[in-house]
Amino acid sequence: MKISPPDFSKFPPVDQVGIAERAARFQTRSIKTDAKHSGLRTVLKMIDLTTLEGADTPNKVRQLCYKAGHLHDSIPNLPPTAAVCVYPPFVKVAREALGDSSPVKIAAVSTYFPSGQSTRKQKLEETRRAVGDGADEIDMVISRGKFLSGEYDFVFDEIAAVKEACGDARLKVILETGELATLDNVRRASDIAILAGADFIKTSTGKIASAATIPITLVMLLAIRDHFFKTGRMIGMKPAGGISKAKLALHYLVMVKETLGPEWLTNEWFRFGASSLANDVLMQIAKLEDGRYQAAPYFSKD
Repeated sequence: MKISPPDFSKFPPVDQVGIAERAARFQTRSIKTDAKHSGLRTVLKMIDLTTLEGADTPNKVRQLCYKAGHLHDSIPNLPPTAAVCVYPPFVKVAREALGDSSPVKIAAVSTYFPSGQSTRKQKLEETRRAVGDGADEIDMVISRGKFLSGEYDFVFDEIAAVKEACGDARLKVILETGELATLDNVRRASDIAILAGADFIKTSTGKIASAATIPITLVMLLAIRDHFFKTGRMIGMKPAGGISKAKLALHYLVMVKETLGPEWLTNEWFRFGASSLANDVLMQIAKLEDGRYQAAPYFSKD
């Protein structure tokens, strides 16, 4: 069923000074040892391990799938990551590697990631193929050129069409915030994605230098909060790119809890698109477990 786009002239402007002040406060929170230990394990459960390179091979994807469930076998009772994220041609490989009983989801990038420069027909075909091959989640990119040209109805309709093509798979909509230039644009793109049917909104592809930041993520969380207050519908959030340190990830969790509430502190509603983050989190957990750091070579890179 076609969804009619709303009036895009009525979206609220962003208080940039207020956002900057609140974002700075989140990074000053003191986290006690017990809360840190629990928080680090929560972060692991929220990570989408990702390989999105032109040199990807089936064996690299299989290795990624193994790591998702075996992050560091010398540390007992570690949770698996939330998902592995791959290009559509590798969805079948990931499904075979994980099997049907694994709690690790398979996310496939779609709509001609990362540029989004293709026809809608091709984008929908790619999405349906990935879902048919076993993807649990689709990470699509919006058409930033259309958005920046003010063609908001086009962006809305495209997201809605991809959502329909997803069937039962959940849809994450990547805004590529580094190309949107202003916080007002980030808020407008967030609202468009949410109203068009996104299950998650996501900051970035990780393919450009400008990626997730706390102020940008806060603007997106506020869009999610406002939509929840109006409709009661929860939307997920995925900051991606630029989050490689455990301490920063914990600040993100503080922000999510204080902005949206503890209900969002599960991997059903919050993810990190940051494969390099996993190893730093593991190093911090190892330090808390036995009082000393393990060197980086003790942790697999993929």
